[in-house]
Amino acid sequence: MACSSILPNEPRPIFQVSTKATLLIVGQAPGRKAHETSKPFNDLSGDRLRDWLGIDRVTFYDSSRVALLPMAFCFPGSGTYGDRPPPPRCAELWRTKYETLMPDIRLTVACGRYAVDYYCARGTGQALAQIVKNWRQLPNDLMVLPHPSPRNNGWIKTNKWFEQDVLPELQRRVNSALDL
Repeated sequence: MACSSILPNEPRPIFQVSTKATLLIVGQAPGRKAHETSKPFNDLSGDRLRDWLGIDRVTFYDSSRVALLPMAFCFPGSGTYGDRPPPPRCAELWRTKYETLMPDIRLTVACGRYAVDYYCARGTGQALAQIVKNWRQLPNDLMVLPHPSPRNNGWIKTNKWFEQDVLPELQRRVNSALDL
């Protein structure tokens, strides 16, 4: 595998794609629990993300409707303050190739700093909160979110506008993308 020399664990790519998917969720990289179960967002972050999106587990894991394509496909290992960052090499090698296989994507949801940077903030130096707060300035087929990790509880409490303004619009766009 292309990244085996830089990963602390055996590479185990974890993602979900289909040529029929209409919703693309872009996270950072699979976490430890996803690595252990081979199921993306199979943890508290996934529970929160599904709540934010307003969809259940069955819909979320239906690959014909929802694509789950993180910035890196394998667990990058644990760091001092959570998981290590996703290795950029994965996105460089695979991201465009997989995205072109999904022509029917109506909405892309970028979760967390690395995904948000990839889609709209590369090199801008903008704080994540500012990018998320300015969601109305983004294309209608893109929504950006903080990472749904419980580690971000403080961020969510501090930024009350997120749950009041962003989540209702996110759920409206998700429903539209999935024809719910």
